[in-house]
Amino acid sequence: MKNTLILLSTASTMMFASNGTELVKANCASCHMLTTPTADMIPNMKAPAMDAVAFHINLAIADKKDAKAFIVDYVQNPHIAKTVCESNKVAKFGVMPSLKGTVSPADLEIIAEEVMANFPTPEFVKMITEVQRNDKMNALLNSPFLINQEALPHMTKILMQNWDKASLGLSDEQKQKLLVIRKNTMGAVMKIKKKIKILEADIIEVVVDAEDLKSANVKVDEVAKLKAEATKVHLKCITDTVETLNDEQMETLFPFFDA
Repeated sequence: MKNTLILLSTASTMMFASNGTELVKANCASCHMLTTPTADMIPNMKAPAMDAVAFHINLAIADKKDAKAFIVDYVQNPHIAKTVCESNKVAKFGVMPSLKGTVSPADLEIIAEEVMANFPTPEFVKMITEVQRNDKMNALLNSPFLINQEALPHMTKILMQNWDKASLGLSDEQKQKLLVIRKNTMGAVMKIKKKIKILEADIIEVVVDAEDLKSANVKVDEVAKLKAEATKVHLKCITDTVETLNDEQMETLFPFFDA
């Protein structure tokens, strides 16, 4: 009898696992890739890979039970304010269509269990960790002090990624103020970067042509002054942003921020 119960339990577990795999394939795979994507696949994807979806859910929701409940709810009632993905990704892919009435709540429970048990894969976690490390390095390239390649401070980049999230709760008035801050910052910094680019080209030409280095030194001083000016622009951007957000929003964006 004991052996029979063990066999029945094992068979039930295998059937559940198989059912979960098939349900995910049938209801999710048409949009969400179930294998780890390579870099060349990403531009042509209809939606984030399931690896990426699970990765962001894990980042946003620590408790597995809450994460599964989130999946069941979101698939039936998707909304931009609920998303755990970065806002720029939502802007690219859009919000998924509701599957309410298409997939039963019972099947969604099984799908959620399957997703949380098998995604993200170790290969994807390793890849995304490397990508994030490279992003941090690339942000420093050609950067006059605080300037990254998008001409924005790191604080503004984080803000953009969380722009539409309900957990941040930006009001329309705050969004309008922050958009003005972003526009002014980018406009000022881009003007400075153009001047710096011209000066750097002149400096290189002087050095390569073995000309008098005094003229190059003068231009180096000009570049330094411009970089200092750009840094001041960014500091103002950060100050204006902090003044626009409340303490709770700052805590949401920067959990380790010490007010």
